[in-house]
Amino acid sequence: MSEEQLKAFWEAIQSDPALQQKLKGVTDLDAVAEIAKETGFMISAEKLQAAQETMRLSDEQLESAAGGICCCVGPGDRTARCRDR
Repeated sequence: MSEEQLKAFWEAIQSDPALQQKLKGVTDLDAVAEIAKETGFMISAEKLQAAQETMRLSDEQLESAAGGICCCVGPGDRTARCRDR
């Protein structure tokens, strides 16, 4: 997976309410990777984990992500805020 694929997936999440709904409540990175694959992105669970570990999340972002995966922080976008959609 390239950073471009991750960034493109992030942008798709931001602009596609149906994709946001599919990801809502998903807690397994393999499931996120499968959803990404279904929508045309080549993203592995391992690369998602690595990207997640390298990002610094604010307390607010961590709180919003409790119990699930916060897909609201994309590559290079460390100031994004999670929003309940």
